[in-house]
Amino acid sequence: MQLVIGNKNYSSWSMRPWVLMKQLGIAFDEIRLSFNLGMGAGFGDAMLRYSPARRVPVLLDEGLAVWDSLAIVEYLHERFPGLGVWPTEVRARARARSLAAEMHAGFAALRSNFPMNVEAALPEIGARALAEQPALRKDVARIESMWAEALAASGGPYLFGAWSAADAFYTPVAQRLRTYAVPVAPATHEFAERLLAAPGAAAWIAGALAEAEFVPDDEPYRKSR
Repeated sequence: MQLVIGNKNYSSWSMRPWVLMKQLGIAFDEIRLSFNLGMGAGFGDAMLRYSPARRVPVLLDEGLAVWDSLAIVEYLHERFPGLGVWPTEVRARARARSLAAEMHAGFAALRSNFPMNVEAALPEIGARALAEQPALRKDVARIESMWAEALAASGGPYLFGAWSAADAFYTPVAQRLRTYAVPVAPATHEFAERLLAAPGAAAWIAGALAEAEFVPDDEPYRKSR
């Protein structure tokens, strides 16, 4: 299989299936397209080779293209049913899918105010956004309560006990909490760091730090490096 992704430093949606596959030992070749191609025609035209949606991520498997991170996860669950993509118990699996779907469809304030940036440390931007944006504070509070409830029910160490796609979906959130130094409860911080220390996430982060590629459109707050 092949996984088409964007820059590791910036692409939170690419991170989710990449981390999932690495963590569970699903073999794949990586195809990385730089956002420096431009998010208009340049990047879109390059993506058209792989998906009519023209967006990352895309999973390629023997002539089949699966796009959108949630669709990719479900395909991997069906393709590798014994690897633990989702929890084995039916109610836990339904709950895990609910959490992933909430991440997939929601948290607009978190996304817009805290864009993914692995290599940066931006505490001043984080503090200012939190002070000015009630919707952002609401998103952070929802994440804290969601994580706390899931961990209390499962007993940890991950959201549903064993690591699963639900953890993959919230790993980019953990990175945002780190990048923007978001003040959260100690248990939230501890869990976020646990997600980032998992082997799949650690491998992604190492790749992001090795890119040394600056995309100005993704960092309007930094004029130069």
